[in-house]
Amino acid sequence: MAFGAARALRLIKARSGHAAERANTGAAAAHHEHYCMQLIRNRDYEGFLSSLLLPTEFRRSVFALRAFNVELAQVQDVVSQKTIGLMRIQFWRQLVDDVYADNPPHQPIAIELWKAVRKHKLTKRWFLRILDEREKNLNEKAYRNIQELEAYGENAQSSLIYLLLEVLGVRDIHADHAGSHIGKAQGIVTCLRATPYHSLRQKVYLPLDICLLHGVSQEDFIRGNSQKRVRDVVFDVASQAHVHLEHARSFCKNVPSRACPAFLQTVILDDYLNKIRKVDFDVFHPSLQKRNWMLPLYLKIHSWRKIY
Repeated sequence: MAFGAARALRLIKARSGHAAERANTGAAAAHHEHYCMQLIRNRDYEGFLSSLLLPTEFRRSVFALRAFNVELAQVQDVVSQKTIGLMRIQFWRQLVDDVYADNPPHQPIAIELWKAVRKHKLTKRWFLRILDEREKNLNEKAYRNIQELEAYGENAQSSLIYLLLEVLGVRDIHADHAGSHIGKAQGIVTCLRATPYHSLRQKVYLPLDICLLHGVSQEDFIRGNSQKRVRDVVFDVASQAHVHLEHARSFCKNVPSRACPAFLQTVILDDYLNKIRKVDFDVFHPSLQKRNWMLPLYLKIHSWRKIY
């Protein structure tokens, strides 16, 4: 009798699992994917454009990764107290643990991440590095030097690139080296692009050592000062991003061509660095806030040519 009851219980669980799986491949699954896609489209339009150029079989997993990244990136801007920010980071940290325990919460990003992790055997360490770096940034302190800014790029940005490479099935040391430099360049450019926004909030994150070198105070940025010494700070910081892009491209002959879709961010970085050069490194120039409508074409060309 006990044996029959146990067998019946296993059958009920199996049927429940099959029903959940069917639901997950139907309307619910479509909703989860759409949720991630719309989040990226609204909050990371350039990442959205880059994702659309990926082969279809990888796109859904990349949307999940970028949605996770967007949620973490905006924590610092949407919370008014560090304690609340820490609680949000802890929520996502627990979510990652649950995903890797095959017990994702019923939340669109969690479900999509769980599928991506299972499908591509993604490395948990990269998720944790992103979480740790975002948590550290809640202190809202300026970077003491360019090395700290590069460390942010490596942990928060390169880690995402490593995950994209794993989705593409690329595990290659040359691709990793290129991804490391691209992530550092992206961290630097992100800091530059956000400077006008942060200045309005009385915050400055540009490296203090470079500011001191040129006799520039944080107050100069908060006031939107565009004097030459301020532009010299921006030039030095932007130049370091350019150096990292050049380093990344020095590996291009050895990087597998299938890795190139993970590096399309270089097109976006080049676009910003070219624009800021044309305005003589005035980080507050209004033209830097305008979207380049040719960007989709540039991304398409690089994707077609498999170059970065």
